[in-house]
Amino acid sequence: MAVVLTTARAFATCEAAKKVLNDAGHEIRIITPDKPLKAEELIPLVKDVDAVIAGLDFITPDVINAAPKLKIIARNGVGYDRVDVTTAKKNNIEVTITPGTNSLSVCELAFSFITGLARKIHVMDTSVCAGSWKRENGIELNGKTIAIFGTGAIGRNLAIRCTAFGMKVLAYDLYQNEELKEKYGVKYYDSMTPLFESADFISLHLPATEQTRNMINKESISKMKKGVYIINTARGDLINNDDLYEALTSGYIGGVGLDAFTEEPFTDSRFFNHKNVILTPHTGAFTQDAIVKTLVMAAQDVVRVLDGNKPLHSVSQ
Repeated sequence: MAVVLTTARAFATCEAAKKVLNDAGHEIRIITPDKPLKAEELIPLVKDVDAVIAGLDFITPDVINAAPKLKIIARNGVGYDRVDVTTAKKNNIEVTITPGTNSLSVCELAFSFITGLARKIHVMDTSVCAGSWKRENGIELNGKTIAIFGTGAIGRNLAIRCTAFGMKVLAYDLYQNEELKEKYGVKYYDSMTPLFESADFISLHLPATEQTRNMINKESISKMKKGVYIINTARGDLINNDDLYEALTSGYIGGVGLDAFTEEPFTDSRFFNHKNVILTPHTGAFTQDAIVKTLVMAAQDVVRVLDGNKPLHSVSQ
């Protein structure tokens, strides 16, 4: 029997994922933090565990080195920039992700931001609840241009939905999707600049890397159309918050929808109650459907590794 630590907040209520581990005879230790755990919080929890099913926790070299029995870190999602994969490899620890399980959920939240900002639904909801009856002039999506940065599973699904609404879709990705080009008319560019210059909406679906961190900054904003809407359901590090706020308050940016932040919970009160801002608590993948698919896939790879087999969704090979 191995010990599996789970820090993904939804695991406590996911009976299907629990069953995968229980049927394999493993002990489950469930932690339900209200925010991603930092290294100093994780270290005392991992000392005798064989596997971790992790949320957005910071799994640093110190955490990994504090867990001599650890064989697998299974990320509950597709992003793994908070896991030190290099140290994991050195310690013969597998790092896995759950590709495709929550892509529709995140895509649909991004599209909800697009429609919500376009029609200023959040502003009118507040108005009606306050006893007012003020209408807001919105815009139609038909004929508008959206720039999608990253056309993996999430960005691909978003592109398909945007074309169905009559939007022109521009895309940036190191790996171009031939189906999107041929079937849906998506136009790819090798540079980000044409997308910044042409877009009415920008939606971010890239990992946080040395090349993408702070990609939304004063310089890139200066290339954008006045009134552009920016949606981020990927990583908070993609946006420079100071530059974004400055452009919002000046009215240069028309509005933003944010589900990912540099610090979580998000405490930058400058963005609170701003009529052109919609904020959600990193909830893109948080649907009943996605939770079950994601946690079951993570648990299945844990069982494979603890049985001495290779995982199906490793990023550390």
